[in-house]
Amino acid sequence: MCPRCGREYEIDPYRFRCDKCGELLDAELLLENVHIDLERIKRERWIGVWAFREFLPKVADIVTLREGNTPLLKLLKVNGNAYVKFEGANPTGSFKDRGMTVGVSIAKSIGARYIIVASTGNTAASAAAYAARGGLTCLIVIPRGGIARGKLAQAVLHGAKIVEVSGTFDNALSLVLESLSKIGKRGLVYPLNSINVWRLEGQKTIAYEIFLDVGVPDYVIVPVGNAGNIYAIWKGFEELRRLGLIDHVPKMIGVQAEGASPIAKAWQLGLKEPLFTSSPKTVASAIRIGKPVNWYRAWRAVEKSGGMFITVTDEEILQAQRLLGREGIGVEPASAASLAGYLKLLQEGIIDRKDLCVLIATGHGLKDPDIILNLSYESIQVSSPEELVRIMLSEQQQTDVIVIKR
Repeated sequence: MCPRCGREYEIDPYRFRCDKCGELLDAELLLENVHIDLERIKRERWIGVWAFREFLPKVADIVTLREGNTPLLKLLKVNGNAYVKFEGANPTGSFKDRGMTVGVSIAKSIGARYIIVASTGNTAASAAAYAARGGLTCLIVIPRGGIARGKLAQAVLHGAKIVEVSGTFDNALSLVLESLSKIGKRGLVYPLNSINVWRLEGQKTIAYEIFLDVGVPDYVIVPVGNAGNIYAIWKGFEELRRLGLIDHVPKMIGVQAEGASPIAKAWQLGLKEPLFTSSPKTVASAIRIGKPVNWYRAWRAVEKSGGMFITVTDEEILQAQRLLGREGIGVEPASAASLAGYLKLLQEGIIDRKDLCVLIATGHGLKDPDIILNLSYESIQVSSPEELVRIMLSEQQQTDVIVIKR
């Protein structure tokens, strides 16, 4: 269904936009067809995303790497009531796997030969892995020099065909969409960027898992790049509400990096549309997007839930990444934006320390190891066991990392 003009369409795996107004379509869950067995879901939760199959598109051939069922970890060193949903525990290390299992399953079920994505990295890694698992060819289009090495290595490892373009992610996505409009062959290539509403259906299972673990939080805080995930999570909670399993949804908070914040800046200025930019800049490559195609979906999710969009600096992101690391939670910079946003909202008094908050950590720290290793740290060179013993026994030692350098 079109969220702008209300036009309805029959289910079609290739239809993503409204023919009348051009808006990206929503997938509407038909409540009369959903019969929820919570006890079965709880028993089968170890399966992951497909434990919630009543909420998902029906496919003939499920392609899965046992994604989902990620840990919800309480922050112990932050003075507040906050939990981190650690999506880095997914098979390829990011939340993208939730949507990719659904998207690639659809592609395989309809007989597609290729899947194609534009990506800053996590989508590429996930698409490559699931295509390999499903026996499909994967074509990824990436901005040259704009993808973290850890993510590129995953795509290479899983056998994807890699195309590099000049510019940003937005240039890569535009190239993919223009190419698809010219090829005109259904059944050959299936696009799996987040314009594909069926991929977002997999991502909404984050909400179901949060509900099973802690009920309905006061706030869910989400890093925002292309803006599909915050919508998907809100949609998951909204479906639980419509089914009568909860009576309200959490306030959704979208966090963007200051140098890549077309939605948040517009929100703060009281505008109704994003301030798109062709040159987004942030250390958090996964959210370095200047023209998010899902902005209207994200805007609705935040507005309808009574939430907001905020910005954080790269310095705040890197500090939050370090804080999470000291909690034993290793995330890439984009993931740390949620904690940076939480700390900012606490400081400004918008969120109370008693409020139950869930922070979405979208990707694993090893996705972007160069950023971590570029952080300053001290090292101590030793040449004997006695020197190491002195270090171990010293209560004065303040070094965060001990590395023997050669």
